[in-house]
Amino acid sequence: MEMQETYGRSSNAQQHDGDLGCCGYILMFLSGCLVVLLFPFSLFGSVKVVQEYEKAVIFRLGRVVSGGAKGPGLFCLYPCIDDFKKVDMRTLSFDVPPQEVLSKDSVTVSVDAVIYCYVFDAVMSVCNVQDAFASTKLLAATTLRNVLGTKNMAEMLSDRDSITRQMKQLLDESTKPWGVTVDRVEMKDVRLPHQLQRAMAAEAEASRNARAKVIAAEGEQSSSRALKEAADIITQSPAAIQLRYLQTLNSIASEKNSTIVFPLPIDLIGTLVEK
Repeated sequence: MEMQETYGRSSNAQQHDGDLGCCGYILMFLSGCLVVLLFPFSLFGSVKVVQEYEKAVIFRLGRVVSGGAKGPGLFCLYPCIDDFKKVDMRTLSFDVPPQEVLSKDSVTVSVDAVIYCYVFDAVMSVCNVQDAFASTKLLAATTLRNVLGTKNMAEMLSDRDSITRQMKQLLDESTKPWGVTVDRVEMKDVRLPHQLQRAMAAEAEASRNARAKVIAAEGEQSSSRALKEAADIITQSPAAIQLRYLQTLNSIASEKNSTIVFPLPIDLIGTLVEK
């Protein structure tokens, strides 16, 4: 209902310029005569220029001129009875100051964000709100606190896309009567208390140590299983241990040791024992 009333005010503001009354038309006639009498000097006060990225909202005797905003380029004014206001139509970015927010799980965090918005209707941005961009900035800070107050700390850290989408939807609905569209919302940083940071670091370190122990135990288990399989193979083939001896001698010779131990073949030792 409030949005419909706001749109109604904007449309009425654009239609009232046709009902100036007798005094209004008389003043317009006198202003036109003044332009003719003071020509060409009157051109400096009646001809205005707006840039490619700007629109001009013209007020005639306090009422918005029909046809909406003018520009870009040249447009003419009636001296003494017309006034105008320039509106920048480019996308504007501004920072939302850090907000102290109490999360759903009772953790106090400091969060800041950046908002990108632009004016899509110059007349509405002038007639419906005093300062469209300043109002959008204040509303963004309030919306940021309200949205984050319903989230857990873990959601703030891991689910930022969902939070920014929700903020953009809420802001866009609220700023539409002001002629402003919120193009993008981004969370810049989430600052946690120092005590909580230390606790999270200790928890992460303990978790990493636990995973390292599990991986080491799994490695020992795999190594023991491989040694058992190698022992079974050597037991089935007595010549395999001789090949293992030769590999050991090769590795010892490559290390430049001063003392080298040559193991006797098992068959020779067995013969000596029998004798």
